[in-house]
Amino acid sequence: MTTIPADFPMQGFPPDSNQQVTLANWRSAPFSQWAFHHVREIVPSADILNAPGDPWVLESAPVNLGGLNIDCNSDGVMSLAGFQSYAALDAMIVLHRDKIVHEDYHHGMQQSSPHILMSVSKSLLGMVAAILRAQGKLNPEALVTDLIPELKNTAYNGATIQHLLNMQAAIDFDEDYLATAGAIVEYRKSTNWNPLEDGEKPSDLRSFFQTLTRKNGDHGGPFFYVSPNTDLLAWVIERATNSRYADVLSECLWQPMGAESSAYITVDRLGAPRAAGGVCTTLRDLTRVARLICNNGRRGDSQILPVDWVNTLINDADLSAWNAGNFTDMFPDQPVSYTDQWYTCHSNPADEANWLIAIGIHGQNIFIDPQNEFIMVKFASHEAPLTDTAAQHGLSAARAIRDYLVNHF
Repeated sequence: MTTIPADFPMQGFPPDSNQQVTLANWRSAPFSQWAFHHVREIVPSADILNAPGDPWVLESAPVNLGGLNIDCNSDGVMSLAGFQSYAALDAMIVLHRDKIVHEDYHHGMQQSSPHILMSVSKSLLGMVAAILRAQGKLNPEALVTDLIPELKNTAYNGATIQHLLNMQAAIDFDEDYLATAGAIVEYRKSTNWNPLEDGEKPSDLRSFFQTLTRKNGDHGGPFFYVSPNTDLLAWVIERATNSRYADVLSECLWQPMGAESSAYITVDRLGAPRAAGGVCTTLRDLTRVARLICNNGRRGDSQILPVDWVNTLINDADLSAWNAGNFTDMFPDQPVSYTDQWYTCHSNPADEANWLIAIGIHGQNIFIDPQNEFIMVKFASHEAPLTDTAAQHGLSAARAIRDYLVNHF
């Protein structure tokens, strides 16, 4: 375990009142540095079982990255240690040519600690949906209300499953992570992520969808990021398979992929999963997820992900929805598409590689350059939920490390 200071949250028996992590403060710094790898002690959860005795082995070939320089534009040039401090990293791992070349842990994290993925959870659902599609169990062109008729009187009427997967459902929902009132706060309460006010009646996630009755356009139009879309996809998957989402994720991905540890997902008071952000995994197991994509969906002789889906994810160049959407400042001057809950930064004059990226608030990321067999995965407890510069600096760090490894090894 990494060394932690005496004033770190939740130290002592019991901790001082100003160090205690609660449902009201668990996503705020400095409490998040402890909470993000102890989520199941705060929010109810459901296990995502692995297959004991069948781990996908990760080999190590450590490389010293101490002399690396990362150009973070307006924030200057940083060393790797400087970037890690800036990004408030809890853990980070780098794979090159299928071997771990760098791995470190901070803030009390260790190799066996499950850490919350935030919206990287969405990308796992995209993989599950692709597997179910290939199995003939999920039709992406079906209407959401074909499977969830309870939502015919909401803004989801007329939306397809693919609209949800690509964030092209025209749902009027303001995803303001700093809001203290409004729909996003009610959403968090419904998922068990925020405490209720005194005398407030408990809600639940599936009932919350009934409140989303306003559209902001036509389904199938611009990219518009709405986290409840992914939670609704989990409900769709449960209806399509007649199984809990946690069990489907285990059976489709976690067990065949060879995860070393069971993961878990937060659930509301009635057991509905927070598929949009509540999955918690170890760093190495999330690296196995990235490795699966980098290996064209294969683990050894087993084709787990459809190879045509992986190829589409890497090479899909339909930029129109993204260019008309509400996240264009995240990667300015970079051709980007969003498909099945994954971001693709396409090649440009400065970088010939296509990058597959998963993004979660407070600094959770997967960066994959399949062409150069490079993967960087990081967990963090950054104070700000999401900033454009944080996303850009993360990609800058991944590119700098990739370039160093490609040029020297």
